[in-house]
Amino acid sequence: MWPVSRDLGACNSDPSRLVAKINNLTALYNKDNISRTAAYFSFFQLYPEIKWAFLASMVSRNAGWNMCDLEGATLPKVLSLSYRRSLFMTYEVANFLIFRDAFPQLLLYHYSTKVNRSLFHFLPSFSVSSFMAEEWGAFLKGRDEERLVTALIINEQNVIQKPVIEGVDLQENVFRSSLFAVQDRLHFSTVIFPTERGELYGATVAGFRNVSSRIELGKQLASILFHSEQFPLFFQFAKSTEHTGSRWDYEQYYPYRKQRETPYLRSIYPVIRHELAHRECWDRYTPIKKKWRKPAPLPDCINMTHQYEQKQRNIRLLSAIKNFFVPF
Repeated sequence: MWPVSRDLGACNSDPSRLVAKINNLTALYNKDNISRTAAYFSFFQLYPEIKWAFLASMVSRNAGWNMCDLEGATLPKVLSLSYRRSLFMTYEVANFLIFRDAFPQLLLYHYSTKVNRSLFHFLPSFSVSSFMAEEWGAFLKGRDEERLVTALIINEQNVIQKPVIEGVDLQENVFRSSLFAVQDRLHFSTVIFPTERGELYGATVAGFRNVSSRIELGKQLASILFHSEQFPLFFQFAKSTEHTGSRWDYEQYYPYRKQRETPYLRSIYPVIRHELAHRECWDRYTPIKKKWRKPAPLPDCINMTHQYEQKQRNIRLLSAIKNFFVPF
């Protein structure tokens, strides 16, 4: 699905054509969670030195599974339609905004490799932070892959902080609700990386609204994803398993019989047309914290197979106690 490198003359003769080309490609692949996930992974297969692209594809898979859970066998029984729609839009808007910011960066790297010179001076044309302009410059000089992963994690979480996490509508409908507080305390904000062995690895974040907590989670997830022992398993899963949004993507590999309980994303959700509001670079009002750059240690327990199964049992238990959710 990756775009063929045509019309490279635009890189030299007419910069506006390059900007338009990148904007068009970004809009094309920013259609929905399925297309975003595939675009990230296609890029990583071409440029494995840009590790963040694989991390983004695997986290995007999780976003799709969470979206489809909202119309699965359990959550519609206990969550109101309006709350489920708000949660869907939380995942969708965050997914959309990160892709809109990050994919032009990836495409600029793609085209830079074709013309053998940096094209990252075009970053302001896509409202990308000056922080990332500096980080791409450092990467092209030093090829420090770990630093770039961390920088892109810092960037993506700050990109969504103001419009999504602190946004007026989502603050009122999602993040300030009693239900979200319960979910946060129960550590329901978990990201998993499946394997074809039926095992699940990952990490959990508490305090989801805090940007530093999410950055720390991102760094932990990167350390898990690229761990020398597990990476080949995760890559093989991603390469051979089409992302549909249904948790059946990985539940099919369980060592025991299980029925599909979540639908396919494109069978239940339409393409969302987002209103493109003016973007302000986040680093104009947010200072870079030193702790954001520090490596995150590998969590003590990264195999979450049994923990995840317990989480699913907890969700089913909560769904059985319907009165628990009446106030929401």
